[in-house]
This record gives sequence, C-alpha cells and structure tokens, in this order.
Amino acid sequence: MRGTADRIRHVVSFEIIALSIITPLGAWVFGVPMIDMGAVGAGAALIAASWNYLFNLGFDHALARLRGSVRKTLALRVAHAVLFEIGLVAVLVPFVAWYLDMGLVEAFLMDLALAGFFLVYAFLFNWAYDVIFPLREAPRPLAAAGGR
Repeated sequence: MRGTADRIRHVVSFEIIALSIITPLGAWVFGVPMIDMGAVGAGAALIAASWNYLFNLGFDHALARLRGSVRKTLALRVAHAVLFEIGLVAVLVPFVAWYLDMGLVEAFLMDLALAGFFLVYAFLFNWAYDVIFPLREAPRPLAAAGGR
C-alpha cells in the first residue's frame, strides 16, 4: 500500500497537471472568463485533492481487505475512476453553481462535461503514475495468500 508521502505526491501532481489543462480549455469551451475558470478550477482542485486522498485511501483499504492486494485490474481501474467522479460531482455541483452564479442544472451539465474529461484523465494519470512509481508490495505469507 502507498505511504502518505506518495499519496501526497500523487494528489499534488494530479491536480497541478489537471489545472494547467482545464483552466484554458474550460474558459474556451464554456465561454467563462479565464480568471473565473481559474478560480473555479483552483477551488475545485482543493476540493478534489481532499476527495482524491480520502477516496484513494479508502479504495486501497477496501481492495487490501477484499482481495489481499491493492493492485488494480483494468476493470478495477475503470470502477475506481467512475466511483471517484460520481462522488466528486456530488460535491462540486453546488460549488460551481454558487461561484459562477448559475442554476444547479447548468452547473451539473458543466460538471458532467468536466467529469468526462477527468474520467479519462484520471484513468490515464493513475495508470501512468503506477508505471512511473511502481507499487512495491511486500510478499505475503503463504497462509494469507491461500497457500499451505
């Protein structure tokens, strides 16, 4: 399982790269001034960073308990990305609606578009992160691995 320093590096690098992509792209796509998109992006990044840390910690603990390993298959990576985004949308829609002074439906539609981007981005980023910073699991005793 990843340590605290590794999780912090993961969250910070995830958010910095995402913010550098989404601020100009979101301003252009949604016709929002760059400063407003940047403020929404920064606020959302703080919210997302907290959610990212808590979600990944909980997800890894659940995997370790249920499977005995935190290594992710392709299906688990897809489930991880989808579940993360569902939780994040529930938190971000009210924030976006408030900051941009728009209705919840409009904020929800904007957030869905952003969630589509982040769904693909999170999948690719997490996969790349695992390749660049491979997990070094300690060998499990045979009894815990189901052996004799």
